[in-house]
Parts: sequence; structure tokens; C-alpha cells
Amino acid sequence: MPLAVATPQVTVPSGPLRHHYVVRVWAVVRLTRPWFWPLGWAGAAFGAVLATGDWLPARGDVPATIAVGLLLGPLVWTFVFALNDLHDLPSDRHNPRKSAAPLVTGVLTPADLRRCVHWSGIGAVMAAAVAGPVFVAGTAVVLVLGWMYSVPPIRLKGRPGADVAVNAVVVGVFGPLAGWSLHRPVFDYQPILVVLGLLLVTALYLPTTVMDLSADRAAGYATAAVRWSAPACYRAGLVSWAVANAVWLACCHLDVFVARDSWLVQTVAAPLLVALYAGLARRPSIPRLAVVAVAFAVPATDFLFAYARAR
Repeated sequence: MPLAVATPQVTVPSGPLRHHYVVRVWAVVRLTRPWFWPLGWAGAAFGAVLATGDWLPARGDVPATIAVGLLLGPLVWTFVFALNDLHDLPSDRHNPRKSAAPLVTGVLTPADLRRCVHWSGIGAVMAAAVAGPVFVAGTAVVLVLGWMYSVPPIRLKGRPGADVAVNAVVVGVFGPLAGWSLHRPVFDYQPILVVLGLLLVTALYLPTTVMDLSADRAAGYATAAVRWSAPACYRAGLVSWAVANAVWLACCHLDVFVARDSWLVQTVAAPLLVALYAGLARRPSIPRLAVVAVAFAVPATDFLFAYARAR
């Protein structure tokens, strides 16, 4: 007589339980802010094209490229934003822009966010290991800076100037340098690109402190906008953006990176970009700043095409 074999039963959530599960998964996705991932990807792509002159990675570089994409996309941003939301709860409760945040609504708990920090940090180190020891070291620095940015007592987010510097270094320098270092030594990266990255991200970050000014002031957080005022941050951002575009345009016309007969797109785009920033950053929002960032991608792409053809 054949033996009866017990088959394990898998319970699939249904009804209200399934709805709760879907809501929590979607809350985790929103926690990671997918709309910020392209910032890391764009910087890395820029650095990679500069290093190789090719738009696509060589076959042997594909695994490392995918690992870097995961690192600079969901993994690092999850780590940073989970920490940020965890320690910004007092101000987020009084911030209309954060009223639907998963921790504010209670869809996710502080324990959920701590788990996100834990596993995204481990995942980031594992992804970095695929790309090599330089990436492991760089990722460790980024994770430490992300911790210092949000977590008391250091909490650089509440130290005017330091809050701007951390974001400018991580997004404006480490992002492009990640793409570059996949193919060439870190110290071959041109210093002028470091300056440009710092200026551009400083200009894009300063308006974000203005967006949360009232809530941060009420919670006692001394961000750049709280300490220096919204008009001062706007002027500093505009100057930083204008200087970055002027330096970029000068580099093109002086053949610093690549020689070209005409830089028409760069010449036309530079003043338009400054005017666009001046108009949209005066009353900042994430969509407005996204328009500014995407607009900058037009001359950047034109430059990369010229650079790739010259290689």
C-alpha cells in the first residue's frame, strides 16, 4: 500500500490580509523614493562614458555595471531615506508634504524602517563587492555619511553647510566617480569634474531645504534654510548653478575635455538653464527641480556624444 506523502500548503493572502500586504509593499517602495534613483544612475553613466568613450559597457563589465546600478539605485537610497524618515518623524508629522509618508500614516513602523536600513546596508556592501574593493571602500564611506546625516547626535542634516556638503559630495562626486572607477583609476578623474559636481548638486539641494522650512523650524531643526532664510538659499543656489554652467561652457570652448568645431548646443543651453533655474527654484518643489535636472541632461548628452565620437 503506497505511503501518503504530506504536501506542504502555501497560504496566499486573500481579502483584507492580501490588501494589507500589498499596501505595505507599496509603502516600502515609496519609502525608497524611486524618482531619486536616476540621480545616481545618471552620474555613474556620465562617469563611465567619460572613462571609456562608449555608451554601453563591454561584455565583461556587465555584471559589475548591474551591481553598481543596484547600489546607486534602490540600495543606497533605501538606506538613506529609511534613516532619514526614522529620525525626521517629529517634523514630518507637521509637514503637509510628508503627510502620506508610510511612517507618518502608520503603514510602516519604526521597526520596519530599521529592518530596511539593515538589509539595504548589507545589500549595498554585497553589490559593491561584485564591482571590486574600491567600491566596497566607497560604499562604506557613503553609508557612514548617510548615517551621520540623519542620526543624532552628529545629525549633519541639522548643521547648516554640512547638510549641503554631504549631499554635494555623495551625489555630485561619488556618483560620477563610481562610473569612472569601473574602468579607470580613481585618481585619474579630473578635478574640474569634482568642482562641477559639487556646484551642480549644491544648487539642486539648497531648494529642498526651503521646501520643508516651516516644518523643520517648528521641530527645531537648523537646516540651511532655517539658519540662512529661504531667499539666501535661493540666491546661493542660483549663483552655484550659474557658476557651474559658466565653468562647463568655458571647458567646452577651451577644449578642456574634447576639441570640437562648434559648441552651439552648449552655448545656447547655458543661459537658458540659468533662466530656467531662476524661475523654477524660486518656489521649489520636487517636480520643478526634476525639470531643471532633466534640462541639464540635454547639453550633457550633447557633450557626451562629441566626447564619444572623438575617442
